[in-house]
Amino acid sequence: MGFIQRVIKRLPSSQNLPILDEGKTKGKSTSRLAFSRRPLRLRANSRISIPLGVVLLFPCIVVVLILVLFVRHPKSGVSILMPAGAPPAIRKISEDHDKVFVTGCLEPDTSKPRANAAFVVLARNKELDGVIQSVKSIERHFNRWYHYPYVFLNDEKFNETFRETIQNYTSGTVEFGLIDPKTWGFPDWIDPKVAKEGIAKQGDQAIMYGGMESYHAMCRFYSGFFYKHELLTKYEWYWRLEPEIKYFCDITYDPFLKMIETNKTYAFTIAVKELKETVPNIFRYASAYKRVNNITSQGLWEMFVEPPPDEPKEEDTTPNKELPEEILRGDPNRANLPPIDGEAMEGEKYNMCHFWSNFEIARLSWFRSKEYEDFFQMMDRSGGFWMERWGDAPIHSLAAGALLAPKDIHYFRDFGYRHTTIQHCPANAPLSRQLTRQPYLEMTTLDEKKRREEDEYWESWDAPRENGVGCRCRCDTDIVDVEGKQGSCLAEWVDAAGGWSSP
Repeated sequence: MGFIQRVIKRLPSSQNLPILDEGKTKGKSTSRLAFSRRPLRLRANSRISIPLGVVLLFPCIVVVLILVLFVRHPKSGVSILMPAGAPPAIRKISEDHDKVFVTGCLEPDTSKPRANAAFVVLARNKELDGVIQSVKSIERHFNRWYHYPYVFLNDEKFNETFRETIQNYTSGTVEFGLIDPKTWGFPDWIDPKVAKEGIAKQGDQAIMYGGMESYHAMCRFYSGFFYKHELLTKYEWYWRLEPEIKYFCDITYDPFLKMIETNKTYAFTIAVKELKETVPNIFRYASAYKRVNNITSQGLWEMFVEPPPDEPKEEDTTPNKELPEEILRGDPNRANLPPIDGEAMEGEKYNMCHFWSNFEIARLSWFRSKEYEDFFQMMDRSGGFWMERWGDAPIHSLAAGALLAPKDIHYFRDFGYRHTTIQHCPANAPLSRQLTRQPYLEMTTLDEKKRREEDEYWESWDAPRENGVGCRCRCDTDIVDVEGKQGSCLAEWVDAAGGWSSP
């Protein structure tokens, strides 16, 4: 009480305030400032004092900070009251040929029959830790609801440790298969010595993975053989998983059923440019396949072709039209032939774009079709899988460009996905399209504290943003999203899909 009485005594009363004329504005403002500057001692005998204005302002600052923190929390419903004049978080793409299947979250509907589909994982025994990471991620964000089966393939037998460990992490059935050496090693029509020399040369040139024989074999297997494996013959759809990948968003619907419903054939989540030195001649053969089979583009081939250069304006040669042909032949401008582009085929040049196939969902009957088989055989017989370092990603992409249309392709823009240092992670959809997340305690973690901490991490997802499409995404922030990086082929896909539909 003594402290409050001292404060009251120090407050100015009406008779203590100076009476100023209306014209003495300067004196009035000075008086107000003096009031706020009046020292307030914490104790009667203390040398420390605080300006009265600071004491009165402090509670207001605290209230403002509380409001700001509350509004900015990702699970706070107050954020919908914030001004909506900011630019969109992401630009919308035309829906003429394709659109996001689900914006935000749904309650997982597990009552429908599952698609005839499986996850396919090509891995080795030594990659167990990376495979566990991938399986844990897809189980947490999708398969804990839908329980799709897994097919693991290896060019060597999986050991018991790998088999037993993996089955502890999966909610669907698991099968382990051995790859036929005939579909993994050098084919009988190529000289192994020549192929090995070509691979060694690529290693000397420091071409990424170019000196690894197993990498060449893997790319060829994924280009023309994986879908023929005996364990996959019973399936119609596949979802490719790689070791050491990560998903960022909950996938609360069945993408296989959506692909079937919309009559899609192939789906991707990242499109980037290939390293030029790995595929110097790939477009030459892909273009030859298209020409030999008299294939006309359905609108997707252009995604993988550099736009034609602007036509140079024709010079006015009207005065020369009346000159004799003999004189015109001597014109140096007519005598010089246009330069030849060694990489262009039929006037077209590969822009290095491809769907990044370490994630893909696809209809296996397309890979098994005669058209795709003919394409693969032409590419394979060229020797490019060995003498160059052709990846399965540009093979799948160029085949799709020749054989499919934009309406057959789906872009999983709502999937948050990362492999190595490339990732795509969408902005979260508005709060009205988000749903409360059910806890998921991953039981293979023996430490109860760690188990709960892992689940709590995903409970605090990123704030929703205008035009966002993701469901409860929590994105890694150590690298830039591929949509905004140089080397992305999003713009090429957008052109093929019909263009941007928002500024």
